Amino acid sequence: MKTLISIIKDHIVWREQILKLAKADIVKTYSGAALGWAWAIIKPTVMVLVLWFAFSIGLRADREMNGCPYILWILAGMVPWFYMSDMIRQGTGAILRYRYLVTKMKFPVATIPTFVGLSKLFVHFFIVALMVIIFVILGHFPGIYILQLPIYMILMVVFFTCWSLFAAMLSAMSKDFRNLIQAFVTPIFWLSGVMYDVNSIDIGWIRTSMMFNPVSYFASGYRNTFIYETWIWEERTEFICFMVMLVVMVMAATWAYKRTIREIPDIL
Repeated sequence: MKTLISIIKDHIVWREQILKLAKADIVKTYSGAALGWAWAIIKPTVMVLVLWFAFSIGLRADREMNGCPYILWILAGMVPWFYMSDMIRQGTGAILRYRYLVTKMKFPVATIPTFVGLSKLFVHFFIVALMVIIFVILGHFPGIYILQLPIYMILMVVFFTCWSLFAAMLSAMSKDFRNLIQAFVTPIFWLSGVMYDVNSIDIGWIRTSMMFNPVSYFASGYRNTFIYETWIWEERTEFICFMVMLVVMVMAATWAYKRTIREIPDIL
């Protein structure tokens, strides 16, 4: 508990620097490119256009999900995945990437995954805005349920920031761990209900286990907001399962920080 309190205090004390570094992280990620940070928007936009072509023209998937074109259903699940996949990939190497903050400036290690997560959140805002525009163009106006979207965003940022702290601490100790995580990104995508409805799975124990998958939870949450028009508290079982995983992730991140914090500066 003392370790967790210490981490929270670091975030409070260094809050202004965290916000500044979050903005700087966007610039650093795309520095050297002619279009700069615009690539943060271009890359997911291209993916969205590819999905639109594949499912609306190429595969001619004209079936609907709750009255919405299938492409919109896919899009509602892909948009949170863009954020989550960035955090899984780049969050894992956050401390190694910003090692100079630890070795030269004595910046609190626990806050590094936080500003990386916030920088990805800034980009996520633009992508969500693009998704809303696409929904409107296709004649599907977001209803009052969009008011719960910030709740899903906050929960997503908190969970994957904790994940990044856990993974980044261990990755700083072992490059094999980082490579292992990178190898699992694609399997996570296909096993998390981003491209299909987990509720359609016939095998009961698999469907139940998917409730404990945070990626599935947020993909479903965005679809509940834009497609199914379901409030977050109506999916009580899924929410409880997610909160269990959030507590586990907080404990794992705290444990990894406590076990490795003294060795990190020397290793970096």
